[in-house]
Amino acid sequence: MTTALAPSMTAADRCDRCGAQAYVRARLHAGGELLFCAHHGREHLPKLREYADIVDETERLNETPTVAPLEER
Repeated sequence: MTTALAPSMTAADRCDRCGAQAYVRARLHAGGELLFCAHHGREHLPKLREYADIVDETERLNETPTVAPLEER
């Protein structure tokens, strides 16, 4: 799944484990969801894959931020 154009998570989404910004969402088949930072996502997702649909936006950590060009005077 490509999420680069439309990320579903914002800076307000926090890791349920440590409170850092979340980049991984696990929507549980039984209902509910869990949010993880990249670190805890790597730790827990291998076990969760059979119980949840995963949205992984960790590639956003490698993006280069866009910077407005300086105005010429």
